[in-house]
Amino acid sequence: MSDKAILEYQGKKYEFPVIEGTEGELGINIKTLRSEAGMITLDRGYKNTGSCESAITFLNGEEGILRYRGYAIEDLAEKADFLEVAYLLIFGELPNKQQLDKFYGDIKEESEVDEEMKKILDGFPKAAHPMGVLASLTSALTAFNPGSVDVESEEDMYKAIVKILGKFPVLVAWTQRKKSSLPLNYGDDSLGYVENLHKMMFEKPGKKYNVDKSVIEALDKLLILHADHEQNCSASTVRMVGSSHAGLFASISAGISALWGPLHGGANQAVIEMLEGIKADGGDTHKFMQKAKDKDDSFRLMGFGHRVYKNFDPRAKIIKKSADEVLNGLGVEDPVLDIAKGLEKEALEDDYFVKRKLYPNVDFYSGIIYRALGIPVEMFTVMFALGRLPGWIAQWREMRLKKEPIGRPRQIYVGENLREFKPVSER
Repeated sequence: MSDKAILEYQGKKYEFPVIEGTEGELGINIKTLRSEAGMITLDRGYKNTGSCESAITFLNGEEGILRYRGYAIEDLAEKADFLEVAYLLIFGELPNKQQLDKFYGDIKEESEVDEEMKKILDGFPKAAHPMGVLASLTSALTAFNPGSVDVESEEDMYKAIVKILGKFPVLVAWTQRKKSSLPLNYGDDSLGYVENLHKMMFEKPGKKYNVDKSVIEALDKLLILHADHEQNCSASTVRMVGSSHAGLFASISAGISALWGPLHGGANQAVIEMLEGIKADGGDTHKFMQKAKDKDDSFRLMGFGHRVYKNFDPRAKIIKKSADEVLNGLGVEDPVLDIAKGLEKEALEDDYFVKRKLYPNVDFYSGIIYRALGIPVEMFTVMFALGRLPGWIAQWREMRLKKEPIGRPRQIYVGENLREFKPVSER
């Protein structure tokens, strides 16, 4: 195989090196394209453009493969907990017992949020979308931690990482409690990371906190499955913002805003809204499956298929089991979730969907689980953000340690040519 790619244009040939990743992925390094040929590439949405070389996550959509730092997502979801996976993503290796205990302890030490943050939260109306609130609170952390992170210092970098991992669940819980008109609270050092989050979100004044073990296990798995997903919109945003040497908190806040969009993190919310719509129409799942197959019908089946995975979403296989366990274990009776089960059954048996590999994806099942756990639909994307936090941190850290240049895409200008300026009286 040649290690050069040749571009020929108007009788001239230009050579560019071909690079190969550890999983056999090939890329053409066009770093000198503009200086040598006077041209740039045009790739709307960057679907064929690699923005970086990364050692964090490997994704093969054709074969349904997802790995964090070389570990299969199936193994991690089954055998690790969320903070183990967070450590792996951020620092590159699974922690030993001593490293993990220190990581847990340091995160707990940083889990207090300045009381003045409550004043910022009070400024939001109850109707504010939780994602807007979370992005603002995360950005506001910068005001209470004004010192910049010295990326050359391993200690400085580590402190910033445990600080955001410690404080972020508090911000998530406060965001929900604001929406639910519940008093703000703090965590419990005796609980694990995920159970502590759940308690902060759902504990009610004067009532003893109890939770089913299957609930915590399902939440833990969901956070692991969402922890990173290669160079998606929000991860790329974090890297782009961070490339200007913006701080970690500001970069994460930008990632939250990118995740907010319905084409990215809002998909699981869209699933429940679709199910609610089907219920309001009478709950006939067969009718809506036929509408989904009709090219002339505007109805879209949310939570099925994936723009990256051309086969079954490997995360959906894992979380389907948890969804079944949670629904059965909690004995949830909800017509909307019954509709979801009906859609799932039809899609897995209908030749139209099977041939096109339009299987239920992770957004479909995560939406079902969050609803069953009593999490408000507006909070679904917030939960996604908590899961994605380690991936954003890992992407930011990798980008800064590699001293990547500031992101600055080019464009093809298609506007007006030079025009003569006329004073307003002559226009």
